[in-house]
Amino acid sequence: MHQPPSCELTILMPCLDEAETLVVCVEKALAYLERSGVDGEVVIADNGSTDGSQELATGAGARVVAIPTRGYGAALIGGIRAARGRYVIMGDADDSYDFSALDPFVAELRRGTQLVMGNRFAGGIAPGAMPPLHRYLGNPVLSGIGRLFFRTPAKDFHCGLRGFDREAILALDLQTTGMEFASEMVVKSVLAQLSVAEVPTTLKPDGRSRPPHLRSWRDGWRHLRFLLVYSPRWLFLYPGLVAVAVGLVLTAALLVGPLPLAGAGLDVSTMIYATALTIIGYQAVLFSVLTKVFAAHERILPVSPRFQALAERLSLERGLVLGVALFVLGIAVALVQVLRWSGDGFGTLDPREAVRAAVPAMLGLTLGFQTIMFSMFIGILTIPTLGSITAARPLAAERATRS
Repeated sequence: MHQPPSCELTILMPCLDEAETLVVCVEKALAYLERSGVDGEVVIADNGSTDGSQELATGAGARVVAIPTRGYGAALIGGIRAARGRYVIMGDADDSYDFSALDPFVAELRRGTQLVMGNRFAGGIAPGAMPPLHRYLGNPVLSGIGRLFFRTPAKDFHCGLRGFDREAILALDLQTTGMEFASEMVVKSVLAQLSVAEVPTTLKPDGRSRPPHLRSWRDGWRHLRFLLVYSPRWLFLYPGLVAVAVGLVLTAALLVGPLPLAGAGLDVSTMIYATALTIIGYQAVLFSVLTKVFAAHERILPVSPRFQALAERLSLERGLVLGVALFVLGIAVALVQVLRWSGDGFGTLDPREAVRAAVPAMLGLTLGFQTIMFSMFIGILTIPTLGSITAARPLAAERATRS
């Protein structure tokens, strides 16, 4: 089948041994292009099928692109690069999505929306089309986390039927080769401030007799891991701030003396644990900053203007001053304790009072040393280079410059 050098729409399907359902999907997609009058093509991104899927797709009128790197994401990345259309609508080749009903996606893309997500919960899920584990736990939880972390409007974060502006998505430099590709596309689109919308779509049971390639717990964890890694605030900053606040309040309260609580007496043992919680929380906060600075330096994550302003104030010298101050404070508290001990003739100390004085000294020494090391690392990451000058700019400003 002759294909024009360019067209408006590419309907893209990843394929790995989909002989049972591939032909009907291609026929529905081609029928949609014929009925709607959209200038388009159907592309099959084949991931190494051994059941004759390639020949079946070609015979049905699709263009087959061989993708040697295995994985759902790898197949789609290769297919997007090979697509000729200005827009791409992607969907699984298992006949669970209706390729004959793509009008809402095309209409939204023509309005200028850069990523159009299908919403199966709004359009309808046929009985048996989605396992209860996915319908009532996996998809709602992961979609909720995605909305919370990244403020995306997508309520069905993992719908496999979605359309997008090809050039805008290619500019995101998507990298994941597995099922988490679905999350990466949405997350990076939101971070890059692309326009995102949802349209209702339907889901029916797939027509294959074999089990799907998706593995619920493995792929669910990979999606969750990706969401966490791309959100240093929720992975490090917020838990760290809570830990620091709780730890410092408890430590300060127990400095005065035992603290009665619900019939129990909290004392120096609790104080030690509270101090450890403070140190752990402080470390998490520092990691959130380091992650953000490193991600900006390597162009993994865009930088907001607010964080950019904060990063400019995080100089090596200021961090060293703060770290040394905390370290000296810890030494000072320790010296005061030694002087008091010498005043008692270096006799036997009350263990509880000794710990009560030693804990804040240890806290100052530890936080001071952590701050010094953090500042040195920040100094290394922020050494000006030709690449980092561009990478440090907020992505929104960068896109405005390109336009």
